[in-house]
Amino acid sequence: VQLQASGGGLVQTGGSLSVSCAASGSIFSVSAMGWYRQAPGKQRELVALITGGGNSNYADSVKGRFTISRDNAKNTVYLQMNSLKPEDTALYYCNAGIKPFATSPWVYYWGQGTQVTVSS
Repeated sequence: VQLQASGGGLVQTGGSLSVSCAASGSIFSVSAMGWYRQAPGKQRELVALITGGGNSNYADSVKGRFTISRDNAKNTVYLQMNSLKPEDTALYYCNAGIKPFATSPWVYYWGQGTQVTVSS
């Protein structure tokens, strides 16, 4: 199983960016999918999470600005980021709970980070 993240980049304050993350490989079922971020010198933190049923949760710092969504047919999670601020600058990681086979336990996989940089 692999999670492949894409998107991100450099944007000015107030701008928008989107990132996506697709799971591939042996996948029987996918549960929660989420986005985390880690800025230099800081711990990794949860940005947004979406359950298999579509319920979502956000960090207070991004509520009203970021939107998480998923396409279950494509095993893909998206993060639309609007009204970006310099403090949103970080390496963004996707995470997903996946059962590779029907009898497998749930395993949480990480994608590679994708850089989001917001200039002031």
